[in-house]
Amino acid sequence: MSVPVLAIVGFSNSGKTTLMEKLIAVFTAKGLHVCTIKHSHHQPEMDTPGKDSWRHKHAGAKGSLLAGPEQLLMVADVQIPSSPQEMAEKYFPDADLVLVEGYASMPCAKIEVVRALCSSDLRCKPSELLAVATDINDLDVVVPKLNLNGVEQVAAFIMDWLASTHHV
Repeated sequence: MSVPVLAIVGFSNSGKTTLMEKLIAVFTAKGLHVCTIKHSHHQPEMDTPGKDSWRHKHAGAKGSLLAGPEQLLMVADVQIPSSPQEMAEKYFPDADLVLVEGYASMPCAKIEVVRALCSSDLRCKPSELLAVATDINDLDVVVPKLNLNGVEQVAAFIMDWLASTHHV
């Protein structure tokens, strides 16, 4: 069975990261093994310039692992971008849920965050969404509308989706 992947999408500063933090806390408290993937449109600095692993990579290594006693960091060249589902299967095969921040244009299950202070427009087509999490009471959408400030409601919706699609 494939790893469940759910993207939290929306415009910049809509509250995606805050919602993800709250959802991660709820799901881990329920005993779920949750992993995350953060999408960036820019190439972020993945390693500390001048450090050994950075020097290895810049000397020509196609990949480098920085391994500590409790964490590891991998920096590797990619020929073509992977989908969230492909990354979840490869790096988090034992996850109960992989929450993805961003990837609005990728085909995967999505909940869009629409916050009044940011915009009342949707970034995605309603047909691409499972639901919208919003603080706008009169937002007219054809998908389920969840209370952005009620993380338990959003989490319950996601748990129902997991149960119906992935039998978690």
